[in-house]
Amino acid sequence: MSTPTTARPADASGTFDLGGDLTVNRLGYGAMQLTGPGVWGDPSNPEEAVRVLRSAIELGVNFIDTADSYGPFVSERLIREALHPYADDLVIATKGGLTRPGPGDWRPVGRPEYLRQQLELSLRHLGLERIDLYQLHRIDPQVPLADQLGELASLQEEGKIRHIGVSEVSVEQLKEARNHAEIVSVQNLYNLADRSAEDVLEYAEAENIAFIPWFPMATGELARTGGPLDAAAKDHGASPSQLALAWLLRRSPVMLPIPGTSRVAHLEQNLEAARVTLTDAEFDALSNAV
Repeated sequence: MSTPTTARPADASGTFDLGGDLTVNRLGYGAMQLTGPGVWGDPSNPEEAVRVLRSAIELGVNFIDTADSYGPFVSERLIREALHPYADDLVIATKGGLTRPGPGDWRPVGRPEYLRQQLELSLRHLGLERIDLYQLHRIDPQVPLADQLGELASLQEEGKIRHIGVSEVSVEQLKEARNHAEIVSVQNLYNLADRSAEDVLEYAEAENIAFIPWFPMATGELARTGGPLDAAAKDHGASPSQLALAWLLRRSPVMLPIPGTSRVAHLEQNLEAARVTLTDAEFDALSNAV
């Protein structure tokens, strides 16, 4: 028996055609928090991690974002354990290009042979023959960008990558990246309180490139008692975090927020944000609050 639409809040977030041929619900799930402290090692409750992933699918999520460096490889392995064999409409995006010497330590490595090795490992850990969206996690300043993306383009030609994305780039870097490969997504820090990547979002929207905001729910002072998020949330019977996600979905049709969590209850709350509809006045008030 199919799950009724009313039980699938992610369906209410609208859709985006990633790369023009992969239709996903715009509110997805980011799998970084499934690991241990410092994004290192196994989670304290692996069973709950598996429940979170399975619940996400039941609630309408069909876009999951992860990376080889989450764990490392812990997140990818959990995804396979929980969801393989995968639903036909599930798009799993992963990333390569950051090494992990230890907890909380992230270092870019973009040597072509390293990127190829990591792609092969991600295929193995996820149980896939092709990655739908493979993203360069960071540009390595020690390696020409043409070499980094050229290797990903070669892997694409070999049928091991369907689409290529980049992460934490400027507009100029994104433009340069597009000289070396077809780029279908960009993943930058962006939320209601931190819009430093506004110019990247505007460029992505103009070019119909998916914009995947990481750390999408930073609210801080905005959520203080009596603050703009707090007041609007009470009007909607929602939480400040749900309002922050609703604002992102309203901000741009190319926006694909990927809120992450390690608890089913928090997942359910996040996805209910797709049902929150902001008026023009509410959207403008929140936009102008920062």
